[in-house]
Amino acid sequence: MTQGEGTINVENVNSQDYLWKFWPVVPLYPYGKRRTIRKEVVKDTIWTFDQMQGVFYVVVPIRMTVVKLENGGLLVYAPVAPTGECIRLVNELVAEHGEVKYIILPTISGIEHKVFVGPFARCFPNAQVFVAPEQWSFPVNLPLSWLGLPGTRTQVLPEDSQKTPFADEFDYAILGPIDLGPGKFAEVAFFHQRSHTLLVTDTIVSVPAEPPAIVQLDPYPLLYHAKDKAYDIVADTAENRLKGWQRITLFAFYFQPSVLEVPKWKDVFTDAWKAPERSLKTYFGFFPFQWRQDWERSYEALRGDGRIFVAPVLQSLILNRAPQETINWANRVAQWDFQWIIPCHFDAPIKAEPQQFRKAFSFLEKYPSGGLVNSNSYPLPEDDFQVLRDIDQGLNRFKIVPPARDRV
Repeated sequence: MTQGEGTINVENVNSQDYLWKFWPVVPLYPYGKRRTIRKEVVKDTIWTFDQMQGVFYVVVPIRMTVVKLENGGLLVYAPVAPTGECIRLVNELVAEHGEVKYIILPTISGIEHKVFVGPFARCFPNAQVFVAPEQWSFPVNLPLSWLGLPGTRTQVLPEDSQKTPFADEFDYAILGPIDLGPGKFAEVAFFHQRSHTLLVTDTIVSVPAEPPAIVQLDPYPLLYHAKDKAYDIVADTAENRLKGWQRITLFAFYFQPSVLEVPKWKDVFTDAWKAPERSLKTYFGFFPFQWRQDWERSYEALRGDGRIFVAPVLQSLILNRAPQETINWANRVAQWDFQWIIPCHFDAPIKAEPQQFRKAFSFLEKYPSGGLVNSNSYPLPEDDFQVLRDIDQGLNRFKIVPPARDRV
């Protein structure tokens, strides 16, 4: 087996096996039921564990990565919900490769990642927990133990990666913390030297050409967004699943891309009455979306040919608050000899080289090195950023966040 191909487990399990009872803490779809798919991406070395989350059926993968240590045992990067199914799949690796030794929380702002670390760590009481520096909570900063992290075995990742017990196999680089007013943003990129694999959380993404396997376990969200009108009856076909996935991708990255219009509420109510099913599952027939005929062009511009890029939300609202710091971090990461990237969302593993990673951050530069001509660095369509720009202006107007800084 070569890296990037892998094998996927998809099992028929008892519904009790994928219950997540703490879902009200972060009430994201599919709420209390979370399936898990494990994929081996480097034989006997790296596995990904995909679950699904979303709002208003805008569902995307959320991913945990497990790495086998050279002398036995496992390191877990960015835990997902420790359902019975998930823990059973991890324990299958434990039985073959050794216990979970280290659990990494590589972010300080991603509550969809932070919420799982404490419960996951309690399933593996011998594991040491390492968290990104300057963790915070809103509206009041609380001690790590009050955030559910095990107090006696949780420590902050030191700035110097050589001071960790896994330094002989991993290097890491900390981005931030970046001041965002009410909170902060930080991300820790991990480099597994033996497999030439880079682990990141939210900064880098790539859009898969087909709907991810975890999303296709329950295709309803895909078919919901494949509709053009509230009263459409959409057949469950590969074509419609793909159509729904492409629209979900645009929602997830732009909130409201330029090719999406909001119809008049009078028409929304009228169409809702025509819907064949009006239930809580269907939002009582409400479908407040109207896609332009050429909406696919926006998706194609976003995906490109499977290139890697920085999510538009981070481009518009976060990383532009610290452009020089971000570029310095990207330069450091690009010095590592990685051949694959595993993000926590969307596609993985991604075949990519350090130069491609570095060019993904060229939006922060006045004069990007190498120009903006290849598919891994050309800017996304400015029209699709309009809603994000409006949000940014509103936050600045009320002085909620620091203003964006000039490109470097």
